Amino acid sequence: MALGAWGRVALVAAGVVVLDQATKALVRSRIAEGDRVHVVPGIELVHTRNSGVAFGALSGGGAIVTVVVGIALVALLGYFATHVQRPLFWLPTGMLVGGAIGNVIDRLRAGEVTDFVQIPLGFPAFNVADMSITVGVVVLLFVLEHDAGARER
Repeated sequence: MALGAWGRVALVAAGVVVLDQATKALVRSRIAEGDRVHVVPGIELVHTRNSGVAFGALSGGGAIVTVVVGIALVALLGYFATHVQRPLFWLPTGMLVGGAIGNVIDRLRAGEVTDFVQIPLGFPAFNVADMSITVGVVVLLFVLEHDAGARER
């Protein structure tokens, strides 16, 4: 049985949530908060907490952050529902939904999000959910731009 667009969104989102929660649990169980583990030059694992959204934005926002994320998810899913036939639109939608849910789970569980990937140049630590959201936005822009270009032809 082939999955429809909604099923593919759910599958991608579930995959992101599982990977995100598994990596965060591993970090929480193996790295003391504040400790650093060198992985390769320029990348470290560091157990840190973030009360903001992706990459530390809106830190200390508390419940308002969860409300804003919820509104953004409803808007994204509403847009997806009216454009469900767009080719590949399910992929970034699933990535964005999965990333948001992964971080909301942390927020509901602990009031903050576990971050653990640290790269140089003072960039804030991030996690799998943040990566999924960031890549999801890039893929969404590509899908929308590609679709707009195809309509112009």
